[in-house]
Amino acid sequence: MAQLAPMPAIGTWDDPARMIGVDDARDRVLAAFTPLPAIQTPLVDALGLVLAEVVEAGSDLPPFANSAMDGFAVRAADTLAARHDARVRLRVLGQAAAGYVTDVIVMPGSAVRIMTGAPIPRGADAVVRFEETDELDGLATVGGTIGIRRAVESGANIRLAGEDVRAGEIVLTAGTRLRSAHVGLLAALGRTTATVHRRPRVAILATGDEIVEPGERMCSGQIRNSNSATVAALVYRYGGEPIALGIARDTTDELRARLGAATTADLLITTGGVSTGDYDLVKDVLRAEGRIDLWQVRLKPGKPLAFGWIGATPLLGLPGNPVAAAVAFEQFARPAILKMLGRTDLTIPTVQARLADRIENRGGRRHFARVRVDATADGFVAHLSGLQGAGMLAGLAAADGLAVVPDDVPVAEVGAMLPVQMLNWDLG
Repeated sequence: MAQLAPMPAIGTWDDPARMIGVDDARDRVLAAFTPLPAIQTPLVDALGLVLAEVVEAGSDLPPFANSAMDGFAVRAADTLAARHDARVRLRVLGQAAAGYVTDVIVMPGSAVRIMTGAPIPRGADAVVRFEETDELDGLATVGGTIGIRRAVESGANIRLAGEDVRAGEIVLTAGTRLRSAHVGLLAALGRTTATVHRRPRVAILATGDEIVEPGERMCSGQIRNSNSATVAALVYRYGGEPIALGIARDTTDELRARLGAATTADLLITTGGVSTGDYDLVKDVLRAEGRIDLWQVRLKPGKPLAFGWIGATPLLGLPGNPVAAAVAFEQFARPAILKMLGRTDLTIPTVQARLADRIENRGGRRHFARVRVDATADGFVAHLSGLQGAGMLAGLAAADGLAVVPDDVPVAEVGAMLPVQMLNWDLG
């Protein structure tokens, strides 16, 4: 069983050489996760989830030839001489409505008034739009005639049976992340459920005597528990199911009890308790009750990060500072959740942006600066979105993304090009 490395001596806590690189840490975290088992879910709940099956069409789509326009079903050959100033007149035999099959047969010199989606009557091979007839003049009645103002070719304005999907065709493959159009396609094929990887259950626990829940009375020296709300929102955004465990006070017994409530979770996320303070107990409980696979990452903000296990449950210990917790979540919890969902595209959407502000990066860690990103004719431009302290939530709230300053770059000057992880872009 892996154990926590010895507590660094005074003066080594800030030594980058003793820390794990961000990429290495992410790889080690992700190695602990696999796609979750497949379940059947109603289509209405399947949006954003990942298919765990191959979907084969059981029927043609559309299932029958139908009209793509409101107009008149005709024989194209009967319209060849039609002109705007020399109309061809056809006898109207009847009408066809969507949802009904007419028994009228279109004979030479005749037409059937037809609505969008209605099956094409026998004998017809084209549809003339209302706008290309004198229908708008109010002259067309069943038993009367209609004037055709424009010649049409065979097949005009007709949706052929199977032109979208053929029976037996594979329409979706396993690993497809379901968008709204995929859900609609499944419904069109008669499916009411989809076989998908289930959503991960992510338990969330805040730690610290100084924390109180929003809405509760706050005493001197206390702060609101913003971390649990932020983490829960991120879990939800990335497709997981957040499970609130509340706040664990700074005692080993309470922390053990709270952690024990997470046995049914696929991932347990804590905030706080992983630094070097006297009351940072998460890592100590992990050492005693489970194991720690990594601790301290060359990440700014977010250095005091831990990953390990409580029993069979993986635990990601995020820093207590709100911005550090959010940044660390994006780098480690986000891809873990996506992997459990069956996703293979785990990277954050990233653009190259030119810096409008100078960014200092002392300390030899990879710095994720909060920035606002503007799209200009010359490309993307990144501006610092506010104060960059690890507890400055307003700056994070105003940010579009995270500008990534490499470990070995102490200062990113104005005009430098940096990758920016876009936090407000769709997951794709």
